[in-house]
Amino acid sequence: MKREKAQKIILGRLAVALLLLPAAGLVAGELAAIKLNPPSLKRGLPLMEALAVRASAREYADRELSLQDLSDLLWSADGINRPAENKSTAPSAMNAHDVRIYVFMKTGAYLYDQQKHELAPVLAGDFRSQIAMARPPRPAADIAPQATPAAAAPLPPAPLQPPLEIVLVSDGDRFRHGSPEQKAVWGALDAGIVSQNISLFCAACGLKTRPKASIDRDKVRELLKLTAAQVIFLNHPVGYAG
Repeated sequence: MKREKAQKIILGRLAVALLLLPAAGLVAGELAAIKLNPPSLKRGLPLMEALAVRASAREYADRELSLQDLSDLLWSADGINRPAENKSTAPSAMNAHDVRIYVFMKTGAYLYDQQKHELAPVLAGDFRSQIAMARPPRPAADIAPQATPAAAAPLPPAPLQPPLEIVLVSDGDRFRHGSPEQKAVWGALDAGIVSQNISLFCAACGLKTRPKASIDRDKVRELLKLTAAQVIFLNHPVGYAG
């Protein structure tokens, strides 16, 4: 009897422990890593032509990115291009590789693994609409009064959700030395370089993007379980032309 009672107590405590496991850890296990294709190095516009058409987009087609476009986009952003030296397409202070590229898609959130050139699962579920910072309402003084209610123009449809929301995070712990303030400056510079790589790839290869500093940092930090040393800098919605 005592043995059976002890077993029941152990099983009960185990059940409680399982219920208390972080939800993100459980749902991330439902996702599989996405193995990316080798980068296609012969595509895209010449640099000067890409610069001529680079622009910030606000509308995107309701179409998922192909695996090749996704693969080339991430490799261009900060992929390893000189494996023997552990160097990438984007320089970083002290070669720290401090910029971590998180990709939010319909299926979930992933972290780009440079070394393996694949997306590692972080969190299952579609959180793309939750990470964008809501726009503040326009002041009443900026809104032109309408003559009559019937003359009011219909509201425009809400923009389509881009297939990707990329979030750039600098991990200060990857720098070998420096004060927190110095690491924040280095991280901002490194994230800016990765952001430019994303913009140039999109311009050269028929994708649309827009670097944005407006992002719900508290929500992103909560979703990704970021540490105090990890600083959120930019996000890039990415998609095809609408």
